[in-house]
Order: sequence, then C-alpha cells, then structure tokens
Amino acid sequence: MAKNDLLGASLWDAYSNKVTTLMNNPKHQGEITEEEAAAHSNRLIVADFGAESCGDAVRLYWEVDPKTDVIVNSKFKSFGCGTAIASSDVMTELCIGKTVQEAVKITNIDVEFALRDNPDTPAVPPQKMHCSVMAYDVIKKAAGLYMGVDSESFEEEIIVCECARVSLKTLQEVIKLNDLTTIEQITDYTKAGGFCKSCIRPGGHEKREYYLVDILRDTRREMDEEKMRAAADAGAKGNFESMTLVQQIKAIDAQIDESVRQFLIMDGGDMEVIDVKSSDDYIDVYIRYLGACNGCASSATGTLYAIESTLKEKLSKKIRVLPI
Repeated sequence: MAKNDLLGASLWDAYSNKVTTLMNNPKHQGEITEEEAAAHSNRLIVADFGAESCGDAVRLYWEVDPKTDVIVNSKFKSFGCGTAIASSDVMTELCIGKTVQEAVKITNIDVEFALRDNPDTPAVPPQKMHCSVMAYDVIKKAAGLYMGVDSESFEEEIIVCECARVSLKTLQEVIKLNDLTTIEQITDYTKAGGFCKSCIRPGGHEKREYYLVDILRDTRREMDEEKMRAAADAGAKGNFESMTLVQQIKAIDAQIDESVRQFLIMDGGDMEVIDVKSSDDYIDVYIRYLGACNGCASSATGTLYAIESTLKEKLSKKIRVLPI
C-alpha cells in the first residue's frame, strides 16, 4: 500500500516505522480458543474494552499458566484505526512472559514508548496518542477477570480525564517529555479535555479534584526548577562561562536562593538579577536591590561582598556584582 494512498507525506512521516509496519502486519492479531488453552492445561481469559471517546475497541486474549500466573501466550482483535492495531499488538507483546500481577503495571506510556524508533521521537502524531490508552484499561479488565476482582481495584493512578481515561502521571510525563506549554497541546497528545471538557478548568458540568490548567502550571514550574538546579549544578562544575545568558541568570538565581536570599528577606529586602555581561576579564552581574535593601548602607559593602563571594565560589572567579 503506497503511503500517500491514506495520508499526506508529512502526516505519514509523523508515524514511527514500527507503527507503520504493525498497522498492516501485526504479529499477535488473532484469537486463542478454550481448546488450545486446555490442551496446555492453561486458563483462557478474554477481555473486551471499547473507547467511547473515539469508537475504537479491542479484545485481549490471555493464555495463563494457573500454577505460576504467567501469561504464556496472548493475542488480540482490534476494531479501529491502524494506530489502534499497532498499539494493541505491542501491548499484547508486552504481556507475554509476565505474570498477571506484572502485566497490570503496563501503561499506555509503556506502549507508546515501545512503538518508538528512537527514545526521543514520539511514535505517532499528537492526535493519535489516545490509541494507546486502551491498553491500560483492557489489561486491568483481563487481570480482574483472572483474579476474580473488580478491575478498578488495580487503579493506582489518579484519573484526571474520565472520558479518555488519562491519569495524572501520564499527563505529567507527556508534558515533560514533549515540552508542552498549552492545554491545546495536551489535548492533541492525550485527548484529555477533548470531550466533556470538565477536566480543563473549574466551571464545567462536573467538579473535579484535578484540572489540566493546574497540572500544566505545576508541571511547568517543576520543569523550570529542574532546569535551574541543572544550571546551578553545571555552574558548580565549572561550566558557567559557557552557558547561555538565560542559563547563567538561572544559575545565579539558584545560588542566591540557596545562600543569600533568605537573609535579605529576613531584613525586609530582596534582590533581582537584571543582566549579565561578559568580557575577556570579567563577568559583570548587574543586580537591583528591592525593599529594605534598596538604599541600605550595607547593600554597597557587606551584603554586596557576601553576594559576590558566593557567586565567585560557586560559579566563576571572574564574576563582579554591580548594583544599579
């Protein structure tokens, strides 16, 4: 089948080679019969799951050794798009050889990651990320049938979007992995917020504990803090002079937060970094004092010396601190 028969070239290129291969040639599509399982003295589990949000459905077959709880064989039938077929095939493969208890820990993130050609490039375009979500639910359903318990008893994740069955952990990982900055991007990648929209922000038809706007804000803040720590660590290792301006400012702020700012705040003041300018001989850090520190006699003597000494020790001996 020619690539352009179904999709434009640019869209087709958004799929990994693994996905495009498994769309047409899945390895584990089919069924396992009661007779086949009984011939091996194993137990057959058949679980169905349908995603109302997109119309896709999957039937999962497990042949389980009752003595060890190991899934010795697994197959699937998928009623949906090519991406759903590829995702179901990989999900099925991930189950084989695991115990039922281990298989329950497989998530849609694991499925999508296994479909990648390389660790840094998503396997599918954003609008198809939801296809791997079915794996999370059908596995839980199969495990519940095998163990004789409600599938919800396996729910260790906090589900934020009930429509697309997207968990808090998944949202945080997808935001970080793809450097997402908007709610629209989150919806493109996960389908969260794409249906009833109650999970986007307060005010929808159903009150929720977690909202996408808050998750995005908190995750982005965490990402920024991680970058600041990384920049500070890099500066401590002697790489400060090779950093970008933004990295230098973040590294300086991180050191100020750790060693100086608390004392300024105790005296009713604070400071901010305005600019960093480098020459062959010096790295000039321009700061502005705030609150009680602005105009304080110590700000031009002892306080300034403390700030400069800290930055020289932690980041670079070429630093000069200049208040403006």
